[in-house]
Amino acid sequence: MPANLTPQYRKAEQAYRQATSPQEELDCLEIMLREIPKHKGTDKLQSDLKQKISKVKNDISDGAKKPTSDAQSGFKIPHQGAGRVVLIGPPNSGKSQFLTAVTRATPEVADYPFTTRDPIPGMMAFEDVMIQVIDTPPITNDVMDQNMVNLVRGADIVLLFIDLGNDDCAEDIAAILDRFNDGKTRLANDTYLDEEDIGRSYTRTYAIYNKTDDSDSAGRREWINEVCPIVFKSFDISATTGTGLDEVRDAVFRALDVVRVYTKMPTQKEANFDKPFTIKRGETLVELSQLIHKDVAESFKFAKVWGINVHDGTQVKGDYVPADKDIVEIHC
Repeated sequence: MPANLTPQYRKAEQAYRQATSPQEELDCLEIMLREIPKHKGTDKLQSDLKQKISKVKNDISDGAKKPTSDAQSGFKIPHQGAGRVVLIGPPNSGKSQFLTAVTRATPEVADYPFTTRDPIPGMMAFEDVMIQVIDTPPITNDVMDQNMVNLVRGADIVLLFIDLGNDDCAEDIAAILDRFNDGKTRLANDTYLDEEDIGRSYTRTYAIYNKTDDSDSAGRREWINEVCPIVFKSFDISATTGTGLDEVRDAVFRALDVVRVYTKMPTQKEANFDKPFTIKRGETLVELSQLIHKDVAESFKFAKVWGINVHDGTQVKGDYVPADKDIVEIHC
């Protein structure tokens, strides 16, 4: 019997993936358990949720008894922008150069390995939307930082960098894929939680073939296809020259599947076109008002909308689903 999970469950599930503390995980898991349809087809999922809730409660209880250091609590970066993109890859694969090229961040870029020791965030622009991009420490056979794994779990998209300028690129990528396949946080063509194992998470991943301008890149790509065929959607770039960066930027925005909403006050003639709010496609004015401010959400009465799906100034209720680039005037 199919689970037929509700939108409320899916929303809590997404929040659970992006939780940055045990308490946030617990809150999301309890919502998921409350919202899950109760029938035979979800018996195992309900059982998994209850076990996970019990474990997180124990973790919270144990954590309250122990002093925590910065290293124990993990490296936390607040979510910003329309979505989060996490860069992963082996040493010297070009992640930091990419971050420098598409954001204003200034990570250390050098020819020697492990110049990135901590996650480094930046903001990438696509038209009038800002998207968070986070560079992470490199992954090897022996080193894979747990903080980086947590960032991958909570990401909307992962960019896996493949260094076509390195003779060992196939072995490097095979090692990374093996490390993730052995854990609960995995790379995939889409983002979701495993319904058979609530602790197993999959994050949408794009393969970024960097240094495609290297004279031996074609041969190295063939070797990669033999050693570890890449199943993810892929892009050819040169982080140094900028080739292919616009295509990656466009694909990231499309994959986030958000719509831009421009807002205005009833007393204003023009909307603020500089910084639109972004919500997931299919979300309503209720979610938009919560994003603006909790007071706006609580006092929301109606809105007027200008957009491609309505006549200018049409009055709508909170369940209206905005289209991309709608102008919304909220009345409280």
